[in-house]
Amino acid sequence: MEKKIGPAEQEDKMLHYLTEVEGLAEDILTDKRQLVDLDKKRQKTREAIRAVRKDTSNKNWVCLGNTFIKFPGDQTKKLLNQDFDELDKEITEVRQRLKPKVNKLRDLEDKDAAKGFQLNPLSREEMKAIDSLL
Repeated sequence: MEKKIGPAEQEDKMLHYLTEVEGLAEDILTDKRQLVDLDKKRQKTREAIRAVRKDTSNKNWVCLGNTFIKFPGDQTKKLLNQDFDELDKEITEVRQRLKPKVNKLRDLEDKDAAKGFQLNPLSREEMKAIDSLL
């Protein structure tokens, strides 16, 4: 025999469901915004790396926080490459966190899992291997 749910319990369940969906959707939007911001930083870092490569002087001005410091060209390249790699790692981590959240949201909304969403981009090594084959 099934137990009947009263109107107050139905309201509580609905409120809990909506709160969970809204909270998860907010997390997803926050992660997407973070991806956009990190990608902008990565693009600026890529531009800086190219500018340093073209620069023939031995020293470059680098802004660290609110201070400009003159660094040797090799150290500047090394710092920029480290920043670029770190941004790549952060972007990958955010993307990996985002996938389960989207799947959970789709489950809560009683929708099928997103097709092709579990795909991962090719790494640099994989791209080099493909280029060498072609």
